[in-house]
Amino acid sequence: MSGFILLVSGPSGAGKSTLLKKLFEEFETELYFSISSTTRLPREDEKNGVHYYFVSHDEFQEDIKNDYFLEWAKVHENFYGTSLKYTEEALNNGKIVVLDIDVQGYKIAKKKLQDKIVSVFITTKDKEELKKRLIKRNTDTITQLEKRLENASDEMKELCEYDYLIINDKLDQSYEALRAILIAHKFKTKGQDLDRIQNTWNKGE
Repeated sequence: MSGFILLVSGPSGAGKSTLLKKLFEEFETELYFSISSTTRLPREDEKNGVHYYFVSHDEFQEDIKNDYFLEWAKVHENFYGTSLKYTEEALNNGKIVVLDIDVQGYKIAKKKLQDKIVSVFITTKDKEELKKRLIKRNTDTITQLEKRLENASDEMKELCEYDYLIINDKLDQSYEALRAILIAHKFKTKGQDLDRIQNTWNKGE
């Protein structure tokens, strides 16, 4: 089977990381998580090379010039980008590449690898629920919180661009939905070596 990209977007605080963590626990050997580069500072529990590659603005700009990224975007005054090289290597090795990127990044990635991408938008049931989760997370200033909610409203306008929508109200149900999407696309004929399968089948006659 050739690989494909499971691309996940949605507002910060919608629970994407929690759902993806459960997915990796179940399908660890089949998945490759693309670690993004970012110019923002690490949070207290984040490690370089595990959660993100933390780089300077100058380094990031140099990588843009060298066409290093599958996609990149500026979010909340910081840059984020996904390595094209590592993504293509994982796809060639038959891996399912998981991307957690925003709407801007999705539009760029779609232009380069559209036939490989399965896109999922994950959000809360409403803006008030998102606000509660962001407040509970307690990692933003009031100004940052307001900016995240403003960005979330803009992202919600792009729902029609995605293949699937998951409203993450109940975690278990949301996970089953994400899991079903992954499994269904593993078995699509488009991503499989049909010539080899047909030859193997005929030899068994």
